[in-house]
Amino acid sequence: MSDERSARIAALQRNGVRVPVPESVEIDDDVDLLRIAPGVTLEAGTRVRGAKTFIGPGTTIGREAPMTIVDCRVGADVSLAGGFAEDATFLDGAKVGSGAHIRPGCLLEEHASVAHTVGIKQTILFPYVTLGSLINFCDCLMAGGSGPKDHSEVGSSYIHFNFTPHQDKATPSLFGDVPRGVRLDQRPIFLGGQGGAVGPLRVGYGAVAPAGTVLRRDVDDGAVILDPPAPVKGGPFVQGAYRRIERVVRNNVHYLANLVALDAWYRAVRCAAVAEAAQPLHLGAVETIRAAIAERIKQFRRLASKMPQSILLAASHGVDAAVIAQQQQLADRADAACDAIEEFAFESIAPRVRDRVVAAFGVHQTYLETVRTLEDDVRRAATEWLDAVVGSVVRAAHRPLDRFALADIRGE
Repeated sequence: MSDERSARIAALQRNGVRVPVPESVEIDDDVDLLRIAPGVTLEAGTRVRGAKTFIGPGTTIGREAPMTIVDCRVGADVSLAGGFAEDATFLDGAKVGSGAHIRPGCLLEEHASVAHTVGIKQTILFPYVTLGSLINFCDCLMAGGSGPKDHSEVGSSYIHFNFTPHQDKATPSLFGDVPRGVRLDQRPIFLGGQGGAVGPLRVGYGAVAPAGTVLRRDVDDGAVILDPPAPVKGGPFVQGAYRRIERVVRNNVHYLANLVALDAWYRAVRCAAVAEAAQPLHLGAVETIRAAIAERIKQFRRLASKMPQSILLAASHGVDAAVIAQQQQLADRADAACDAIEEFAFESIAPRVRDRVVAAFGVHQTYLETVRTLEDDVRRAATEWLDAVVGSVVRAAHRPLDRFALADIRGE
């Protein structure tokens, strides 16, 4: 081990960081050692990289297997057991099993957890949401449940299918929502193991998909999926020849609107109610959410760019004229819709209701303690405000995309 590397690890140890096997741990030069708190444990095989990296007290990295983190913000009492994580945020008490592959754009809120050998990207898990093992769950937001014994669950070997035969990724799925999810009082969602979901979907609170079920349609609150879906009619597949795109557009817009609402929740409520020491962590969460918005807009624009080719192919493949008109509007006006979302300012939406919610939060309690003790009228106000944000974003996108009846989506 080089003298410089030894000196950096020794500096961490003097600051109260536990490094049981110093010769096996790598801390890159761009890592600010002051952003690794006393009480952190860096087990054998840990590699820490990136100037953005922040690690809170009580966190253990690499307990089960070597772990690499790059530009991650990690809260207090987090366990990252083994694997790889980059440009992700883990709030207090989050847990990740060994063999993890956590790619950019992920946010695990308090006590969210994933078991061993899980791959996620552009994924947001609300408090207590649990993913089993051997799962691929990219491009999703999941909420639901109220605590460690009442949480939304994704069973082992589950897949969120997020890449289409037309080679696009305008496929984000919303399990629950932001306006109700932040209250931590909604019924949990259950997705049974050896199952899957074909994005983009919206699945309501209390929905149950038994093991082995593949979801291909939106699911209402409280629904139990008992019957297998109707068989898909066979026929030739023509790459690039889209057919009905209304549900895809609706669900993408609704997903984006919920991300904007989550951004508003963090910037107005969560960041204002945390102690100074935790500000880097929560600002990292905001950065993650903003990056998620940018990713979804990029994929939506990419979908729109495929419409001219689809329209050229449509005439020879029996596509309805109304569908072609929708595709043409998406091609012509998607940029205007995306610009409206990017430029949206939540500060002007229901300010009195928002301020009432903000006033209920303070740094004297943890976030979860505060949410648990909110009065019912404040809970309703939180949902009212965030619903107003979601609705305003949807209406902003609807103005250029009026052929898609976006205002009719659930929650409006």
